[in-house]
Amino acid sequence: MLAVYLFVIAFIAQNFDIPSPSMINTLLVGDHLVVDRQTPAPSSRWTPFLHSRPVRRGDIIVFYKPHSETPGMILVKRAIAIAGDRIHLQGGTVWVNGVKQAEPYAIQPAGNNLVSYRDNFPSDLSGMKQWAASDLATRDLCQNAQPAAPCLAQIAIDERALTWVHEIPRYIQGGDLVVPQGSVFAMGDNRADSLDSRFWGFVPEKNILGRPLFVYWSFRTPQGPPDQTGLSSQLAAVFYEARHLRDGTRWKRTFHVVR
Repeated sequence: MLAVYLFVIAFIAQNFDIPSPSMINTLLVGDHLVVDRQTPAPSSRWTPFLHSRPVRRGDIIVFYKPHSETPGMILVKRAIAIAGDRIHLQGGTVWVNGVKQAEPYAIQPAGNNLVSYRDNFPSDLSGMKQWAASDLATRDLCQNAQPAAPCLAQIAIDERALTWVHEIPRYIQGGDLVVPQGSVFAMGDNRADSLDSRFWGFVPEKNILGRPLFVYWSFRTPQGPPDQTGLSSQLAAVFYEARHLRDGTRWKRTFHVVR
């Protein structure tokens, strides 16, 4: 049984939970997912009975974040463009290979909440550079704060954005960002509240772990402090969930298929 279990979590399926609102309304904070690890993986002669295929546009993917400010950080986003695609955003609307994309799943920023460097990507690189530099300048006073991890993580995010701004021009052709081979451009469905490929770059295909299949449990998770990795925080979360299992569970999302 142990051998079967290890095989399943290594190659076929694994569970993850959603800690952030970047994929609302597709995925909610507190959703617990079963993730298909086999389909995006390269086919193997050792597992001929398992189906595999390349990532497609529109797939939701679970992956290790490249250039991660936290080692081993795992994210879930939507693959908006794949290798060879040309992409740009205009007023928050995505265009791929010259075609305006219909994205009923996406929460677009409101007209009075449009941000040029975020919603007219990649045309406003100076705006992105100014945003990252300004945000980085405000972090000087927080490095000695406790806990220090959230501040240091934000510094790393800003520094990566500044580096990405200098890398982007080599991928631009005719105002479009061209996705290189072996990479995917990924974005959150909650477009105004997602740190995604617009801010740190492409997702290498080798970083992709799988595709979410369905929600097996969804719990209304309270908003806590950013650093929830300590043992005491994890135990507190377990006890909270146990006390509020009945009233905190979103029963209607049980076995909800993720698309």
